[in-house]
Amino acid sequence: MTTFYWIFWAAAALAFIGVYLSWTAGRLDRLHTRIDAARAALDAQLLRRASVAQELATSGVFDPAASMVLYDAAHHARQADEDGREVAESELSQALRAVFDDREQLVAVREAPGGQESARELLAAVRRVPMARRFHNDAVRAARALRRHRKVRWFRLAGHAPFPLAFEMDDEPPVVLAEHG
Repeated sequence: MTTFYWIFWAAAALAFIGVYLSWTAGRLDRLHTRIDAARAALDAQLLRRASVAQELATSGVFDPAASMVLYDAAHHARQADEDGREVAESELSQALRAVFDDREQLVAVREAPGGQESARELLAAVRRVPMARRFHNDAVRAARALRRHRKVRWFRLAGHAPFPLAFEMDDEPPVVLAEHG
């Protein structure tokens, strides 16, 4: 009879451990899914910001030098491969700050035909990029924390999923745009 109890409790403990490991693997899978969704949202916001910047650069509102700087940075941001994407997006942020370092540039955009809508789109884009990046990086941070646990490493609960990487870039909006919400 004592052997039966020992077997029963051992089986119950193994079942509990199995359920716990399964729950942890499911949680990790949900975090990876959240990272993928957050990355897609970040990519969409970055593309939107680059598209609006490119549209403004070709609108004829800015002087030729500012137009070229903005167009070139937006084009590189849209065409960058995965390895150079963070640098290209940071350069677009810097170009936006350089072009909009003067309040007159924003006034010129708003006074152009369709400029109010363009200014609103640009303002929305430069505000949404940092939020999307923060959501993505928060999901990455949570997945990394879980993947550092011994149980995840020992039992290989992450499977073949690549180690999640944060998206680090300069996403500081131009002061003029941040002030004119």
